[in-house]
Amino acid sequence: MFDTLSDRLSGIFTKLRGKGRLTDADIDATAREIRLALLEADVALPVVKGFIANVKERARGAEVSQALNPAQQIIKIVNDELINVLGGEGRRLQFAKQPPTVIMLAGLQGSGKTTLAGKLARWLKAQGHQPLLVAADLQRPNAVGQLQVLGGRAGVEVYAPEPGNGVGDPVQVARASIEHAKRAARDIVVVDTAGRLGIDAEMMQQAADIRDAVNPDEVIFVIDAMVGQDAVRTAEAFRDGVGITGVVLSKLDGDARGGAALSVREVTGQPILFASTGEKLEDFDVFYPDRMASRILGMGDVLTLIEQAEQAFDADQKEKMTAKLMGGEQFTLEDFLDQLIAVRRMGPIANVLAMMPGMGQMKDQLAELDDKHFDRVTAIIRSMTPAERTNPKILNGSRRARIANGSGVTVMDVNQLLNRFADAQKMMKQMGGMMGLAGGGRRKATKSPKNKRKGAKGGGGGRPRTGAGMPGGFPGGMPQLPPGVDPNDLAGQGLPPGFKLPKIDFNKLGKGDKRPR
Repeated sequence: MFDTLSDRLSGIFTKLRGKGRLTDADIDATAREIRLALLEADVALPVVKGFIANVKERARGAEVSQALNPAQQIIKIVNDELINVLGGEGRRLQFAKQPPTVIMLAGLQGSGKTTLAGKLARWLKAQGHQPLLVAADLQRPNAVGQLQVLGGRAGVEVYAPEPGNGVGDPVQVARASIEHAKRAARDIVVVDTAGRLGIDAEMMQQAADIRDAVNPDEVIFVIDAMVGQDAVRTAEAFRDGVGITGVVLSKLDGDARGGAALSVREVTGQPILFASTGEKLEDFDVFYPDRMASRILGMGDVLTLIEQAEQAFDADQKEKMTAKLMGGEQFTLEDFLDQLIAVRRMGPIANVLAMMPGMGQMKDQLAELDDKHFDRVTAIIRSMTPAERTNPKILNGSRRARIANGSGVTVMDVNQLLNRFADAQKMMKQMGGMMGLAGGGRRKATKSPKNKRKGAKGGGGGRPRTGAGMPGGFPGGMPQLPPGVDPNDLAGQGLPPGFKLPKIDFNKLGKGDKRPR
């Protein structure tokens, strides 16, 4: 969503990097360009004015004039101000002292509110809660049926005593749901209300009546991030008419300019709690202002990447792989397959790579990545016998032809996979050394002290190595940076100097690959 704004800001900062010191004219010119970039992104004018005033005030202060690198200091100031605009530190849900906690959802028609209810219920269940979804949207056709389907997918009970489609009293349904939740031992009640417009007095009154009936601990406004300033104005009207305690951004995966997302916190005065980033139930994240600011400035989002990796890789799998790396065991195609499957659970590969620092400049190539390539790799490995997966060296010509026929690919595809796997094995050996103590990875006992000293002088000893190029728990064999990007340029952003990554030809992963499958 913020691609256009990110590109504009990156261009502005590039002009500053060659300057040893910044004059008042430089600061004014930079502030003017940032102002235009924000206005073009449809950010509310009062927000832009306050943002630019703060940036200029800090840019003329001692933190820039005395900095060794003024350009980087300006970037830091813009990052800090973006975090402030987005809410500073993120706020979490407020739970009732005595369950059930009641969360009331409201939003514009078509904002994705009912889908958001299913996503929130799924997320709450994963956090160890027992949520109850309440179908109090009795106006929109088939809203009750949609919520029941979403509840079934999320594995959450749906309280829907009325059929909807204009039949039933939503206030009575909401009131009765609290007693039902207590009887069924549900600790959180999520009430889905009818979509409304800020100028619709009748619907606003209905929302106020539901609020009075259930006395919610949280009133969350679901805002469509693609709508623009109209959504912000409606959020204000709803805040004044009913009262809201938090905001959820939906449809952040869209291609709109994103001004509403940057404006809503400042305009409404209420924090952004969650962000919906896709159509699937799992496309739902806690909102962190600092991480969103980092993404907007093209600096990646490594913390979210690590969290997704920790969720995708189960504890047993991580312990097994760590033991292999630390013990010097061979990384096999079976391990490669397990980790590839786990990576697929993290979501589209282009989204995963986009969270890595330095990948903002490769947006066009990331957009061409095709996840079907990884399905072909999975098919190739599953067409091998256990012995072949453990020891790929036994794969002669006839075996490779059999594997190609069994997986519906060519022998050349099989050969390319084996070559990339050999690169992945080398990377896993590097990671094994980096995961060790200061002297490098663990080594097996040698026969003589002389050999030990010789080994310590070799690749495992020498200077201590820093953290691995991938975040903790991230799989070996992952697609690497596109050709032409030097990993050493990213040394300060997660990739240590001297850490060589296996190359991958993005052209072979593109959506334009028309070879027969």
